[in-house]
Amino acid sequence: MTTKNAVIGSIALWALFAGWAAADEGGIRRALQARFPTMVVESVTESPLAGLYEVVLDGEIVYTDEKAQYFIGGNIFDIRTLPPRNVTRERLNQLTVKSFMDARDLAIKRVRGNGTRTLFTFEDPNCGYCKALQGELAKMDDVTIYTFLTPILSQDSVEKSVAVWCAKDRAAAWEELMSRGVVPEGGQSCPNPLDRIAAIARRFQIQSTPAIFLGDGRHIGGMRSAVDIEKAFAAAR
Repeated sequence: MTTKNAVIGSIALWALFAGWAAADEGGIRRALQARFPTMVVESVTESPLAGLYEVVLDGEIVYTDEKAQYFIGGNIFDIRTLPPRNVTRERLNQLTVKSFMDARDLAIKRVRGNGTRTLFTFEDPNCGYCKALQGELAKMDDVTIYTFLTPILSQDSVEKSVAVWCAKDRAAAWEELMSRGVVPEGGQSCPNPLDRIAAIARRFQIQSTPAIFLGDGRHIGGMRSAVDIEKAFAAAR
């Protein structure tokens, strides 16, 4: 368990500041940030439940009352529908998509067909499963793939990632490397986003590659066949 999750888990239903009574979102945010200076209070918004506020704390969702006296951990379910909607999970997925789309300039972009569907992948150039995934993705059509270079296996992975990023055609260089083992020539070096991608990976607790997310924010795990990915897309309809 990460330190962040341990903190969040331990403060469920725990009193924060007895007596602090401001009910505005900005006031709640300032008070929580003062209480947890090493964590980032990313947002405070009203939840679907009256009097309960959604707090995004270091990428995790918790809930607090209008006096900011308690934290509540866990999921909110809307039972007006069958099966019940997991409102918290939907919000986490929305936040995931926003984070990835905001960072899409850090990714290698490939478009197949009309590109109407979206995949986000985190991959290491020396990862065998990532190379197998390359073959599966090649079978798919009408998808835009954003690949975040995530060299976690070795220094060689870092060097290959930098070489791909610095290539004139990053998408072509990545596909050549992953499908045929061809490393871009020239030993090029240039400013690269690897540190920023690593921070994103830490936020979403990505500790192995590949990691695959759909365009609606759902994490569907690691290596998947094209058939499995298509089924995951279809399940969202």
